[in-house]
Amino acid sequence: MGLLIRNGTVVSADRTGPADILIECESIREVRPGIQPDDHQVLDAAGMLLLPGGIDAHTHLDMPFGGSTSSDDFETGTRAAAIGGTTTIIDFAIQARGTRMRDALDTWWKKAESRACIDYGLHMIVTDLPQAGLEDMDEMVREGVSSFKLFMAYPNVLMVDDATIFRALQRTSKNGALICMHAENGSVIDVIVRQALAEGKTAPIYHALTRPTRAEAEAVHRAIAMAEIAGVPIYIVHLSSEDALNQVREARDRGLPAFAETCPQYLLLSIDDMKLPGFEGAKYVFTPPLREKPNLAKLWDGLKSDNLQVVSTDHCPFCFEDQKALGKDDFTKIPNGGPGIENRLQLLHHHGVGAGKITLNRFVEIVSTAPARIFGLYPRKGAIAPGSDADIVVWDPMAEHLISAKTHHMRVDYSMFEGFRVQGNARQVFSRGELIVENGRYIGRVGRGQYLRRAARGGAWN
Repeated sequence: MGLLIRNGTVVSADRTGPADILIECESIREVRPGIQPDDHQVLDAAGMLLLPGGIDAHTHLDMPFGGSTSSDDFETGTRAAAIGGTTTIIDFAIQARGTRMRDALDTWWKKAESRACIDYGLHMIVTDLPQAGLEDMDEMVREGVSSFKLFMAYPNVLMVDDATIFRALQRTSKNGALICMHAENGSVIDVIVRQALAEGKTAPIYHALTRPTRAEAEAVHRAIAMAEIAGVPIYIVHLSSEDALNQVREARDRGLPAFAETCPQYLLLSIDDMKLPGFEGAKYVFTPPLREKPNLAKLWDGLKSDNLQVVSTDHCPFCFEDQKALGKDDFTKIPNGGPGIENRLQLLHHHGVGAGKITLNRFVEIVSTAPARIFGLYPRKGAIAPGSDADIVVWDPMAEHLISAKTHHMRVDYSMFEGFRVQGNARQVFSRGELIVENGRYIGRVGRGQYLRRAARGGAWN
């Protein structure tokens, strides 16, 4: 029968205007004012904004880390994402050292295939790259895994050396994939951490104080330099500081295809949040850490100037009472990560658009269109256009919402944004034309999400 959404305002990355949207067979058939119903179901969206479904390009669901596992699996995490207006995620499969990437891909498929409530893609975290591993990268690209994450941090766990990074970068010039880099100087940080522990500095705040912004900036600079030598693009994940942003800006000013994301926590929280009494600061232990307040305005400027292209969440929740508590006497044993998959659009709309820091069109670009373009999903995702998947958020710009662990849908016992009042929220969410969220309640089927084979585009971005 199809669905006609009428009387709303369609917002894309480059324009805003009144239009109706006709949906048939999971896809958008037509977008224009004045479409007449022809035996279609009709939804009146008067006063609402019609946004392309959000794309969170950085999540960690059901992920083992630090002796624990992130508390949201693919069911609870994607359900919470949908309620917040996100209709696609890209999660991370993790190659265990000494194994093939194929093993990790199969493991993450099994985690997701019967549980995901929205569509999902996968990045591959590379921890081991012998010669055969380069061929594994090519196989992953054929499977639709067109991006690989490497770590310059966490020695003896996830960190790889520069030679491994450079070999991976070179390979992407042939297979068209994109390298995503966790950029911190892990070796230097490890020395500082050991010194802090020897001095009896074990509280959560020392997680931040042992990871200086210059250690992030140096690694960003080095990662971009290696990508430049290899002649390929690079994407810096969860950038947190002005020092690191300056390295991306300088590279882009020279015309290099350097891309970066930041996260709501780096735009809205600071190291002051880690100074809570007792062990409360552990709620804000994630990597890179929270920074001093002056960094926040600089990151907003980076979004406005397109030196930062994407806002993802790095959603990796651990419950405070029984997981974060593993590091009660040693900050290095606190599982790194925090919850945010449900609140990304709310926070950016209120504190970005509402505060005049970014335009409504830029909001759509950084939460949907840019990640779709960069990670090989556009125009199937990230657009409201004929032929695109009917992933549509009916957004009420006037709706008020109080963020709280008491009411959120993430499976975690605290919120990093507890008590934040926001204006703007999803009223309905459609995924491939199916209504899956109605007024804050998930009404779709568990396991309905589809795996997305993403295109490899190499250096095609500009």
